[in-house]
Amino acid sequence: MIRVALAGSLSALWLISLPASTQGVPTLKLPKPKTKGQISLEETIAQRRAVRAFALTTLTDETLGQLLWAAQGLTAPPQHLRAAPSAGATYPLETYLVTAQGIQLYLPQEHALREVLSGDKRAALAAAALDQTWMRKAAAIIILTALPERTTRRYGERGRMYIYMEAGHAAQNVHLQAVALGLGSTPVGAFDEQAIARLLNLPAGQRPLYLLPIGRPQADAAQ
Repeated sequence: MIRVALAGSLSALWLISLPASTQGVPTLKLPKPKTKGQISLEETIAQRRAVRAFALTTLTDETLGQLLWAAQGLTAPPQHLRAAPSAGATYPLETYLVTAQGIQLYLPQEHALREVLSGDKRAALAAAALDQTWMRKAAAIIILTALPERTTRRYGERGRMYIYMEAGHAAQNVHLQAVALGLGSTPVGAFDEQAIARLLNLPAGQRPLYLLPIGRPQADAAQ
């Protein structure tokens, strides 16, 4: 695993860890995210529902990039600040994207994707999520993982609570961004943690926290 220290204007230290399996792999640059949408924040809050029935469609790179930016993208690049708040700007989360094409790691600093595994792993992911077969039809599944050491080295065991809070912040951003894009999503916390870690080739100490299946909802799919 490579660690790169970035010193920002807030005099904080960010440790960005790249899994060994992705080192040297080419990246896919994503389209620049938009900061103005078609509907208001209040409308996205009012319309957000858990959606588990998806139409069989794919999502564009622009849409995928927008969703990933909402989760962990940079909003103040000079300071390396992200879309979701983080205790002490320690940024323990690593975000993965699962689509029909494979599994990719999101790189916030570059707003880019780096391939982890090729091939459609959605069925395997659904099986690891305690056989929630409806997830197979999701156009994309965003997985939030964490490297706890980034936060606990500063805050001790209390830092683990901050990590869970941060995952919630990022997930809600994704859900609201999905609504703004005319998509549906559902938070999933029921899964075999070790099976997900193996599927993603996570290094020791990195934990999966949250699965976010996303797609274009079928009629009357909201619950």
